[in-house]
Amino acid sequence: MNNLKDYQAEKDLLSKRVILVTGAGQGIGRAAAIAYAAYGATVILHGRKVEKLEHVYDDIQALGREEAVIFPFDFEKAAEKDFQAIADAIESQLGRLDGILHNAAFTFGPMPLENHTLEQWQVIMQVNLLAPATLTRACLPLLKASSDASVIMTSDTHGHEPSAYWGGFAVAKAGIEALVKIQAEEWELWPNLRINTLIPGPVHSPQRMKTHPGETKHLLLQPQDLMRAYLFFMGSDSKGVSGKIISCQEAK
Repeated sequence: MNNLKDYQAEKDLLSKRVILVTGAGQGIGRAAAIAYAAYGATVILHGRKVEKLEHVYDDIQALGREEAVIFPFDFEKAAEKDFQAIADAIESQLGRLDGILHNAAFTFGPMPLENHTLEQWQVIMQVNLLAPATLTRACLPLLKASSDASVIMTSDTHGHEPSAYWGGFAVAKAGIEALVKIQAEEWELWPNLRINTLIPGPVHSPQRMKTHPGETKHLLLQPQDLMRAYLFFMGSDSKGVSGKIISCQEAK
């Protein structure tokens, strides 16, 4: 932990592991999925758009490592039974699950709280908070069966330090940080389980382009620049580390 800036992952860090990456079609999710595959994992690619997932699948296949699995799914209107169906499909098709990177996110963009409709609140909470919480619970039997399982939740600088105009998105991400702290304490009885929060910070990604259209993009870090933290917290080198909130920009 103290030397995360100097961390170098072993080439087979994630060998024989099955890892689910949500929001894997672009940005940080895409970079993480490719990195996990490069270090030996069988990666389950989740996203809404099959075409984007197919491109990531092709990139992984070109590595000559384990073949990825595509799992298109829209979190926005999903019910509890749908999340359970995902867990059941993972068990029946792959037989195990050793990690989840919850990266899928959605925002309508900055706006005053007074402009948030109930429907917008519901969508924001569903995708950014309820979906990762419910999916983790559905997959918990599989995670408990793993000898070393890691769950990574994704927060945001505006959730960590709430500020004006980030409304429901900031509230949902603040909820993620509370969720991780609670879950880490409840998992203390299972030393094979851990859960942590990563805050990517400003990164050149499609979501950042949506929320900060006037920003000078070439000055931002690329998603690949943050993968040291994503590998450390997914792999066995982080065993025993749980309930932490980490800024990836500080660990790059």
